[in-house]
Amino acid sequence: MPRNLVLAVHGSAVPEAGAGIARLADSVRRLTGAPVAVGHLDHQTPSLAYVLADRPGAVVVPLLLGDGYHRTVDIPAVARPFECAVTPGLSGEHAVALALHDRLRAAERAAGGPADAVVVAGAGSSRPGGNDGTLRAVEQLAVLLPVPVIAAYCSASAPGPAEAVALLHGRGFRRVAVATHLLAPGRFTRALAAVPGTWAVAEPIGDHARVAGLVATRYAAAGSRLKGPPLARGRTPRAWLASGRAVRSDVLGP
Repeated sequence: MPRNLVLAVHGSAVPEAGAGIARLADSVRRLTGAPVAVGHLDHQTPSLAYVLADRPGAVVVPLLLGDGYHRTVDIPAVARPFECAVTPGLSGEHAVALALHDRLRAAERAAGGPADAVVVAGAGSSRPGGNDGTLRAVEQLAVLLPVPVIAAYCSASAPGPAEAVALLHGRGFRRVAVATHLLAPGRFTRALAAVPGTWAVAEPIGDHARVAGLVATRYAAAGSRLKGPPLARGRTPRAWLASGRAVRSDVLGP
């Protein structure tokens, strides 16, 4: 039987976010033939710890576009008691840039034509290396586009999206588009939609086929390194989890 695949997502209070991640999970399930579940770090249930408690030994793929605190600290800490394999996240991969390019082109077509400059808007991180995924996406998208491409961050770092758009307008560009370096709708995508002076704002990329293919590749690579069959379901008792000895109580939930 294929090893369980768990998508570790940040979570969002916006209902559309869950629908987009569900579409991604369906695509990954078709590509891999694996049982696929979603565990959340915040805002939504089920929590990652709750999902892993029933799937010890699973392959955990962080659905994160940067290597900030969640990817480097939170997810490994939650996964460790369940003997799960945690793959790299999605940061810096060429598939992400191709998905960004597709969504940007769709937004430009809807707006009536191509942009003359592009802002790649990422979530933002204050952690060293946390913005590398966005910066790498800027580099890769600049190769695919004949126009200037710069980075912006929705939180924790500068410049912000509105500042970046205004900067490009100040340099004489009039059709400034935003490539949304985010996986799902949420407060950041709502803020991007409200940035003044944008020609087009692309949709997030979480349910793009390129992202599903990247997740499937992460799963296959992890599976090739794992030895032996998956652990028996329920090996880590919920009572032990609830005691706080396995993970923090604030990451548990139905």
